[in-house]
Amino acid sequence: MKKGKTAVIVGAQWGDEGKGKIVDVLSENFSVVARYAGGHNAGHTVIIKGKKFVLQLVPCGILRAGCRSVIGNGVVLDPVAFLKEVGALRDAGVQVDGNIFISNRAHVILPYHRMIELASENAPGRVKIGTTSRGIGPAYEDKMGRRGLRVADLLDLKLLKTHIENACREKNMIAHALFNSEPLDPDKMYQEYAEASARIAPFVCDTAALLNKALAQGESVVFEGAQGTMLDIDHGTYPFVTSSSATSGGAVIGTGVAPTAIDTVIGVTKAYCTRVGGGPFPSEALDATGDQLRARGNEYGAVTGRPRRCGWLDLPLLRYAGMINGIAWLVVTKLDVLDELPEIPVCVGYKINGKSTDEVPAHASGYDQIECVYQKMPGWCTSTEGITQMEKLPKPAREYLAFLEKESGARIGMVSTGPGREQTMLVDEFAAALKALTEESTRAQARN
Repeated sequence: MKKGKTAVIVGAQWGDEGKGKIVDVLSENFSVVARYAGGHNAGHTVIIKGKKFVLQLVPCGILRAGCRSVIGNGVVLDPVAFLKEVGALRDAGVQVDGNIFISNRAHVILPYHRMIELASENAPGRVKIGTTSRGIGPAYEDKMGRRGLRVADLLDLKLLKTHIENACREKNMIAHALFNSEPLDPDKMYQEYAEASARIAPFVCDTAALLNKALAQGESVVFEGAQGTMLDIDHGTYPFVTSSSATSGGAVIGTGVAPTAIDTVIGVTKAYCTRVGGGPFPSEALDATGDQLRARGNEYGAVTGRPRRCGWLDLPLLRYAGMINGIAWLVVTKLDVLDELPEIPVCVGYKINGKSTDEVPAHASGYDQIECVYQKMPGWCTSTEGITQMEKLPKPAREYLAFLEKESGARIGMVSTGPGREQTMLVDEFAAALKALTEESTRAQARN
């Protein structure tokens, strides 16, 4: 029996690239979709036959019949948020029971994580990162500080009670001393999370064993990233980043599969660029065209509703993302948002102090010195929405994509021309590569 194949889908910008839709489209041919990082700060929007699903913790594979969804050990889990999301999916007629699996090694977000994050983000003198204040960062802090609570611990009620009592004593003192916050009630917290524990228990298992067994049986797995490369804790625009490994390497750490199990990496980029919250954004358009991109692209956070900052495609950053992740194929989303523009600026290089550079700065302040070098591409001023064949795109649109492909160093395999599942085109070579990745999985599913 041949071993199953894998693909990692990563954001090649600052998140919000449309990974949810892409994972949903590609998961048709995969047996398992595994989420490997982040928490319920990651909103993936999927539209199927006009019906909108906003997923925060549950992987997008849940919307495909016969596809299992795994929440890996690298994710931080808010039990209450998870149960609310599962309830909404059940109400929408989605089969969740027996199809979602949570790692027993994933760390748990508790109310004191939200309290600490909200207070520290609003503390005087603090540089605002622009977090969602959902406790993600403090939960990862506790994880790395070896004082976290894991899902396996959540299921042990005696341990859970002791942990909450000790943590509340410590966190209440810290929050009061530093931020003058009101204390949290450990007894009330225990009752709420003991109840959540019982409801979550049926979803919990050793997901590393599940994934490795699936691969050994010839099934294919797609790893779903959260956020984007430039928000990665190590490789992003620090400190304006998330608290986890959003790059392709995080798929290995965050799920428990071996590095040798990764077959290909698919990067997702918008046809332009956006980011949410504070931090560097060299190609940001601070004029009416930026507002136009936001309006046409409906650029508001799926989870928070916050308006996204908008700008032009940044090729130096895209090349950087390609290098860090090992991107073999690029998926370009929201091409149709550019339909009304007579010309489209593309950042093709950087200058710092008048000198050209290929390097992406390590320090956030280094971005302040960047002068973007732009090349203006001709627009097409006609609708591309819903086009599903490359040859039917207007010639300037095809030239724009060809230029992006040439300059990024990765092959374009897929283009999205609208929010719907069906508003997608696959390049023939990419379709063939996908078939090669998933044909053994199809046979394995038939055998099972």
